[in-house]
Amino acid sequence: RRYVLEAPIGRGGMGEVWRATDTVLGRAVAIKTIDLRSLRDESGAVRFEREARATAGLSSPNVVTVHDSGVEGDTAYIVMELLPGPSLAERLAEGPLPVEEVVEVGRQVASALDAAHARGLVHRDIKPANIMLTRRGGEPDVVKVLDFGLVKALDEEKRASRTQQNS
Repeated sequence: RRYVLEAPIGRGGMGEVWRATDTVLGRAVAIKTIDLRSLRDESGAVRFEREARATAGLSSPNVVTVHDSGVEGDTAYIVMELLPGPSLAERLAEGPLPVEEVVEVGRQVASALDAAHARGLVHRDIKPANIMLTRRGGEPDVVKVLDFGLVKALDEEKRASRTQQNS
């Protein structure tokens, strides 16, 4: 077995995120899983696959890196870089951020969204829980945007907007 699940590290609307080991490359990873049997219809599986493809297609230091995805039995999975955290939500629970940090987090989130928009994608679920702050030695935090599960193509967004305007 290539991936060995070790411990749950998060839970979302569609599934769980696990700390795991990639036994082939010998590295720690995060694996987002979804039990396909729990879905009411195929739209959840399509959305999960769209998340994997959308995130994997983005090249930005501010977007979580996707290494692999697939289906094993009744479980779909996305293998991503393991980020030490904390999430912005966890950090905000400790108290307000200094203005300089707010500006830097905003700049890096905007950079991630710019990369997504350049590929024709809209994230649609930006919130503190989907933003991770990662420490790099003595350097400032690197901000990573996660969870492209609600991603939508910009052309879909424009069509929907035009349809609403014409109604």
